Amino acid sequence: MASAALRPLCLCWALGPAAAAAPNILLLLMDDMGWGDLGAFGEPSKETPNLDQMAAEGMLFLDFYTANPLCSPSRAALLTGRLPVRNGFYTTNAHARNAYTPQDIVGGIQDSELLLPELLKKAGYINKIIGKWHLGHRPQFHPLKHGFDEWFGSPNCHFGPYDNRELPNIPVYRDWEMIGRYYDDFKIDLKTGEANLTQLYLQEALDFISKQQASQQPFFLYWAIDATHAPVYASKQFLGTSQRGLYGDAVREIDDSIGKILRHLQQLGISENTFVFFTSDNGAALISAPKQGGSNGPFLCGKQTTFEGGMREPAIAWWPGHIPAGGVSHQLGNVMDLFTTSLSLAGLQPPSDRQIDGIDLLPVMLQGKLIDRPIFYYRGNEMMAVRVGLYKAHYWTWSNSWEEYGKGTDFCPGQSVSGVTTHTQEEHTYLPLLFHLGRDPGEKFPLRAMDFTIMEENGSDKAWLMNIMILEHIN
Repeated sequence: MASAALRPLCLCWALGPAAAAAPNILLLLMDDMGWGDLGAFGEPSKETPNLDQMAAEGMLFLDFYTANPLCSPSRAALLTGRLPVRNGFYTTNAHARNAYTPQDIVGGIQDSELLLPELLKKAGYINKIIGKWHLGHRPQFHPLKHGFDEWFGSPNCHFGPYDNRELPNIPVYRDWEMIGRYYDDFKIDLKTGEANLTQLYLQEALDFISKQQASQQPFFLYWAIDATHAPVYASKQFLGTSQRGLYGDAVREIDDSIGKILRHLQQLGISENTFVFFTSDNGAALISAPKQGGSNGPFLCGKQTTFEGGMREPAIAWWPGHIPAGGVSHQLGNVMDLFTTSLSLAGLQPPSDRQIDGIDLLPVMLQGKLIDRPIFYYRGNEMMAVRVGLYKAHYWTWSNSWEEYGKGTDFCPGQSVSGVTTHTQEEHTYLPLLFHLGRDPGEKFPLRAMDFTIMEENGSDKAWLMNIMILEHIN
């Protein structure tokens, strides 16, 4: 309700003389990058000067979330503005199991879903995806069938190499044409971690931006690269340059690339007409850490889980001349908000024939507003937890199964919390496990079952939380 009440404010930037044309939109989506991987978020080696500068010139979001702690459903949520349980990226094969689209799965994004680039076309945008699609690899799921005009990248992650008989290496596309495969034509050296992919993705971005600036058409660029997804990689010039090892090398190259993209916008004189947002698809994959995975800072567990480490993401908004420099926001944000915010930037309303879960963040970024809204933590078909204000209520807890754990798969290495990081699915529906994330961001100290006096410090938070608990219990 709060977002609806604020909607008239969201477009007021467009009333000024400097905003006669719809701004370009550039979404920088990282893969498995954690909240604690950037200097601006406290990473001690301070090896991300360009992203840190981006944060200093824009707005840092400290409480920004994904819609699911796994790649495919998170990306589907970003591009549809809808929770995975609405857009179809979940499974009922097992309770609370995340779903995604590896190359041996034939499903993908439904034709009935309206993706962001499809809608932006109505405002004259030219749309390009660079990098990982991950919403289906069969022809009917191709990104150019869902609103994108150009594509350079792959339908899946760079897993492999495969034997090319029963299972071929994953293809790389330019628009409709398959131009090669990972490992065969686009080399990735698993021994050294050397690959030139980030440099290719960088050049694609620079060329596309230059072309669109020359044509004077607004563009939407979705830069979804995957260098920080295991097996992580970096180009030769960045190998061995980080204190954090190969993963840090990959982060340093991404940081350098983003710095070049932002400088390119400035050199072309279009930075004040280009909205840029940086975030990640889910938390760092601690199962691959420390050599092949990142850091989730002070938060519990990582990718695949609905603890904070799996769901809370680094996020930076940058729009010179519009977003005040040096801003820090505690707005509860979600990748789904990028859908609604981008439509608002383009002067478009969200579709009215379906439930849209993302909210418009422009009042937050341009006017410093805070919008009341909950954050829902879904794992597969189950809503595991809800956050309202500083309080988070777990209805279910689970890290991963004893069977997986016994085979060496650990989503929470070194972070076992008794009764919280459980290896069996534990239900807390009738008495949710409650945490105060301000005082306990690591979710280590549940509030006592009958001790709710601490909540009286903020009556509105208490009312929101209790109402959500009751509604979920009824449903």
